[in-house]
Amino acid sequence: MGKIADITDKNLPHHIAIIMDGNGRWAKQKGKLRVFGHENGVKTVRTAVENCVQLKIEYLTLYTFSTENWKRPKLEVDTLMRLLVSSLKKELKTFIKNNVRLNTIGDIMHLPKKAHDELLEVMEKTRKNTGMTLTLALNYGAREELKNAVKQISIKVKNNIISPESIDETIINTHLYTHNLPDVDLLIRTSGEHRISNFLLWQIAYAELYFIDVFWPDFSEEHLVKAIQNYQNRERRFGKTSEQLN
Repeated sequence: MGKIADITDKNLPHHIAIIMDGNGRWAKQKGKLRVFGHENGVKTVRTAVENCVQLKIEYLTLYTFSTENWKRPKLEVDTLMRLLVSSLKKELKTFIKNNVRLNTIGDIMHLPKKAHDELLEVMEKTRKNTGMTLTLALNYGAREELKNAVKQISIKVKNNIISPESIDETIINTHLYTHNLPDVDLLIRTSGEHRISNFLLWQIAYAELYFIDVFWPDFSEEHLVKAIQNYQNRERRFGKTSEQLN
């Protein structure tokens, strides 16, 4: 059984992103409503955050609610928003205790007012924390993010604030939701699906991808340890050869 203590601190990922997939199917397997899966998924989030804090992972980003998730049944969407509010209230003390700073990416202005206000309150109360940055991707879609960045840059070009020739990766980065985050090192997706689902398309350009055939509510410390150990055993070349790296 893999444990946190089994992981060496050599070549740890700075930024882990997780697509937390499979809550609904997990509940269905047990003859329960999808809501039951989401409620248990919240418990897994707590464990994953605590494990990453223990490992001194600097950044953890969770795909919490996508722009496409609004298409789900109203009851499920309402439940997800209720869980968001209740979880933030419950976890505030844990965030402060573990020196975790809460961050968010996505169009949060269109979240229900209660969820929006609670999110801002917890972010404000944790903003001076200097440990791990926990980012919740809420009402997030990577294509929407890139579209907004192109619009912002176009307006600045039009108004002669920046020149077309000066547009580089740095300028694009500063116009993304993730302007205050480093690129993703390790992307984990649960539930056995092998796709990115419009998540951090720009930021995972050189990320190591890890897919696991386990529904999110069953994702444990052991699974996280295996994902990180797998990452540590990979050679990240960034276009270079092995000989150049060595």
